[in-house]
Amino acid sequence: MELDSIECVSYSDGMEDDDDAAAVTSAQLPRPFLKSAASAGSAAAAVNVVVVSDRAGAAGPGGAGTGPGPLVISPATGVHELLECPVCTNSMYPPIHQCQNGHTLCSTCKTRVHNRCPTCRQELGDIRCLALEKVAESLELPCKYYSLGCPEVFPYYSKLKHESQCNFRPYNCPYAGSECSVVGDIPFLVAHLRDDHKVDMHSGCTFNHRYVKSNPREVENATWMLTVFHCFGQYFCLHFEAFQLGMAPVYMAFLRFMGDENDARNYSYSLEVGANGRKMIWEGTPRSIRDSHRKVRDSHDGLIIQRNMALFFSGGDRKELKLRVTGRIWKEQQNPDSGACIPNLFS
Repeated sequence: MELDSIECVSYSDGMEDDDDAAAVTSAQLPRPFLKSAASAGSAAAAVNVVVVSDRAGAAGPGGAGTGPGPLVISPATGVHELLECPVCTNSMYPPIHQCQNGHTLCSTCKTRVHNRCPTCRQELGDIRCLALEKVAESLELPCKYYSLGCPEVFPYYSKLKHESQCNFRPYNCPYAGSECSVVGDIPFLVAHLRDDHKVDMHSGCTFNHRYVKSNPREVENATWMLTVFHCFGQYFCLHFEAFQLGMAPVYMAFLRFMGDENDARNYSYSLEVGANGRKMIWEGTPRSIRDSHRKVRDSHDGLIIQRNMALFFSGGDRKELKLRVTGRIWKEQQNPDSGACIPNLFS
């Protein structure tokens, strides 16, 4: 894809909210704890894990607790090390394999090491470490995005599913001109887009852009420079690109919200193109950047203009694209009586 020229004219309408994003602070992860000492007593002993209590008298020598407090694991070598695959360093889930000397690794890495223990080089065979699987079943661990603000604690085997959908997980860079692997929270990505991708940054909830292409009929796929808007204390990404829709060359403009899908539903936007007494208008809800720009584009969730119509709107001899796109972003306000959303144009 190629980046092309863009002329931008943005004007503020006084609706901007300048609240600074709160800084994310790291916090120490709490220790993992057991659901019950009885269910983990024998398994913990087999893998050299000592079960202790966070209250006096909560756990006896046999693992049966009498106190009301939760039980924590005080591992001899560290519970995270016990459940960490020595090859990929990811957490291990059943089946957990071990060699004859007791060294463990995950099922994915078992094939990668050609059935040889990466620690002692002995043949692995098909031995399962049932004791360690039992310990994992008894654990409750904090989400790995705890330091980013997630307060949730989950059973070991439910933790992975939650983390794949956690609202506190980092976002992917929304830049569409190239495949960027950078991830982070919204303030970090805004700085990354500004400093590394040099995108156009504007304040205000209305915009007026002119997209230019000198040889539009010779280019089937093109991506124009991303534009980022700051309004209502949030950030929005305006995309514009050319691609083939079936056999027809089209242009598409759409907006993405830099935040989660639930928050994106609080906002709406409109896009408008027109000339010579004709006009096309699109209204919709911005998609979250959780959805990739390609996913949004392929779902056709935006203003789509056929190339011939875009050149008609450009005026002149229709040999050069000079398409002006105007738009507006507004915040929906919840109606407490009916539960319906009504436009809030004056925040």
